[in-house]
Order: sequence, then C-alpha cells, then structure tokens
Amino acid sequence: MLDWSVIVHYFPFLLKGALLTLQISAVSLVLGLAVGLVAALCILSRNPLLQWPARFYVWIVRATPLLVQLFLIYFGLPQFGVDFSPFWSGVLALALNTGAYNAETIRAGILAVPKGQIEAARSLGMGPSLTMRRIVLPQAVRMIIPPLGNNFVILIKDTSLVSTITLVELTLTAQRLIGSTYKPFEMYLMAALLYAVLTTTADFLLRQFERRTLGVTA
Repeated sequence: MLDWSVIVHYFPFLLKGALLTLQISAVSLVLGLAVGLVAALCILSRNPLLQWPARFYVWIVRATPLLVQLFLIYFGLPQFGVDFSPFWSGVLALALNTGAYNAETIRAGILAVPKGQIEAARSLGMGPSLTMRRIVLPQAVRMIIPPLGNNFVILIKDTSLVSTITLVELTLTAQRLIGSTYKPFEMYLMAALLYAVLTTTADFLLRQFERRTLGVTA
C-alpha cells in the first residue's frame, strides 16, 4: 500500500528539485542551441580549420556516454586548474552533449534547403553570409523544429545524471528523501511523475510553437 501521507508531506521538496531540473534544462537548451548552430556552420564551412575540429567535437560527444562527459568536466578539469560549480558543470556537460546532436540536426536542415534558392539568392547579389541569414536559415528552422524539440525532451530526462555530482535536482532530492523516509517506491514514483509532467508540458508547448511557426492548424 502506498503511504499517501509521506507523498503529501514531502511533495514540496520534490517540487523544489523539479524546479531546479527545469532551470538546468532551460539554460542547457539555450547554450546547446548556440553550440549546435556554431558547430553546424563550421562543419559546412570549406575551411578545414573550422570543419575538422567541429566534426571531431560532434563525433567524440556522440561516441561517448554523457555520464563520462559530466565526470570529465566536474572531476577531471580541476586537475588542470579549471573548477566549475556543480550547477555549471552539469549545464556545460548537458549543453555540449545536446549541442552535438543539435549540430547534426541543424546541418541536415540546412542541407535540405533546395540549392536552387541559394543560387537564386546569389544571382540577386547576396553574399554567402547574407544568403545564409535571410534565405537558408529561415527555411531550415521550419524543418528542424520537431527534431530539436525531441532533443529538448531528452535533455530534460538527462538532467537526472547531474545528481551524481551532488546537484540536488529532482533525482537526488528523491534519493535523499528515501534516506529519511525509507519509502523508495513512493519517492521514485513521485519523481517519475514529475519528470513526466515536465516532459509532457515541454512537448505540448513545443508542438504549439511548431504549429504556429509552420502554420499548421490541425
């Protein structure tokens, strides 16, 4: 039987952890989009000094676990005199990780823009950078919104890993409450439900944004 009194009593603590999870997700999302856009443009560049480092970054991030990346930043970088707080270590790891996936999504969206439109822009006297800003990116954005939204939903769930570096978000809050209540099922159940609320709400808002951006009415 579920102990509802424990759930009701400790729910505010879990909600506080969920709010920190949301904060981490939002900051990581913004940074991850910026990193992904820069990496995508570098990969598409003809300059090998930009292209190959960006390709290496995307490859190494996608080929290694997020947890290892998180440990490298939080535990490894202090060995070289670079010391981030748990919050910024978590944000940096999540942003770099999702940025690599965003880079591939953005790159695919840019390449999906018909070459004829790029050639038409060039014939009107637009330079490469102006063509990218006014012709290519606006069309690419319309195509990449759904996969970028999926990346954000995954990002919210991945924030649970920052509990391993003492950041008291939703997962670590539940773990600490279990230590005092000895009610693991209730605590993890509430944590799971709060994650579900966060991801479902994010998915709903992203779908509404997608419909407005793409002009979809159904």
